[in-house]
Amino acid sequence: MNIVYIALGSNQNNPVYHILKGMKQINHLNHTHIIKKSSLYSSKPLGPKNQPDYINAVIKIQTALEPEELLNSLQKIEDIHHRQRIKKWGPRTLDLDILIYNNLEINSKRLTIPHPEMTNREFVLIPLFEITNHRFNIPKFGKLVHYLKRNL
Repeated sequence: MNIVYIALGSNQNNPVYHILKGMKQINHLNHTHIIKKSSLYSSKPLGPKNQPDYINAVIKIQTALEPEELLNSLQKIEDIHHRQRIKKWGPRTLDLDILIYNNLEINSKRLTIPHPEMTNREFVLIPLFEITNHRFNIPKFGKLVHYLKRNL
């Protein structure tokens, strides 16, 4: 089984509902279950400021799905929530990003792991820290606590 960390974000049409429903749907994927989940956090949007604040969380899952299979499944869940991929950093009903997949480093057209921007985003670092610890290392980047201190 693989250990994966996933970021969830929403700022449209009852964001708390979309985050919690997304967690349930991830937990129901084949050979997948949530091990830990962070609290929900509020954050200002990246990019265009004329949109509502986001609700964010991070979950730790165990899954037998391979990275591309997991990505496909997460995108199907986003589609169920009517996710529109029109504008970069635009508003969204549900955004699901694979942050870390075991200790893998992947750089393909569809998928980059670890997530290339995760160390620059408080709304990822804070909930990730909540469900890990001060010794947690992000593959390729190093100690989570270093990036947390830098961004706060």
